[in-house]
Amino acid sequence: MELVEKALRNKKLHTLALILTIAAELIGTWKFKLGPAMLVLVPLLYSFMLGALCGIKSLKVLNEDDMYQASSLVGVTFFLLMARYGTLVGPNFFEVMKNGAALVLQEFGNIGTVFLGIPVAVLLGLRREAVGAAFSNAREPNLAIIGEKYGLNSPEGFGVMGVYITGTVFGAIFCSLLSSVIASTMGWFFSPEALAMATGTGSASMMTAALAPLTEMFPAKKEILTAYAAASNMLSGLDGTYMCVFLSLPISNWLVRKMGVKDAPSVPAADDNVYSTKK
Repeated sequence: MELVEKALRNKKLHTLALILTIAAELIGTWKFKLGPAMLVLVPLLYSFMLGALCGIKSLKVLNEDDMYQASSLVGVTFFLLMARYGTLVGPNFFEVMKNGAALVLQEFGNIGTVFLGIPVAVLLGLRREAVGAAFSNAREPNLAIIGEKYGLNSPEGFGVMGVYITGTVFGAIFCSLLSSVIASTMGWFFSPEALAMATGTGSASMMTAALAPLTEMFPAKKEILTAYAAASNMLSGLDGTYMCVFLSLPISNWLVRKMGVKDAPSVPAADDNVYSTKK
C-alpha cells in the first residue's frame, strides 16, 4: 500500500501517462491491408508501445524506481477498467445469458494451448519446461499453480515464468494484431460475438487489446461485444483455474511423456516457492 501511495504522488508518472494518452489518441485508428487480412491499429496499441519505449534506459525518461512504482498502479487501473466493463455487462445481462452455455463451454478451448504448445516446445528442445510454458497462457493464477505444485525454481517454473514475461511484454500487442487478422480473414466462420468471447483469456490487458480492433470493425455492436468479452474474461478467471488444475496440467504431463520426455516432475523446495503456504 505504501508503494501505491508513493506512485499516486509521482507527478512524473501521471504527466507521462497523460502525454502518451493524448499522443495515442491524436494518432488515431489506422487500418492497413496486409494480403487478405486487415490490420487495425488502435490507440491502445500505440500507448503500449510508447510506454515500452519510455523504459529504454538510454533515453532516461524513467528510472527503475519510477517503473517499479508504475507497476503497482496496474492493478488499481484495472479495477477501474473492469468496473467500467461491469456497467456494460449489466444492461446486456439477459442478452449475454442467451449464450451462457457457449461462454462456459468455450473454456475448453484453453486445452488447445496444450496440444499446440507442448509439441512445439518439445521440438524446440524444452523438456519439463514445456509443461509450465504451454499448459496455460501463464498469467498470475497459473504462476501460482506451478509455484505450488513444482516450485518456481524448477524447470516447470522456468517455463511458466518465461511465457509470463514474454506475455507481459508482447501479449497485448500480439492479441490486438491477431484479433484484427482473424476478424478480417475468418469472418465467414466466426461471428463477432464468438470472437469477442475469445478475447476473454483471464488477462484484462490482453482482452482489452484484442477487443479494441473488434469494436472498431463492428461499431454497431460495440456494447454487446464488450459485454461478451467482459463476461468471458470474468468466467476465465473463475473456472479457468480449475480447468488448468484438473484438465490442462494433467494433459500436459501426459503429452510430454508421450513425446519422449521421461524426466520426473519437480518437487518444490520449502524455501523456493513464493506462493507456497507450506512452511
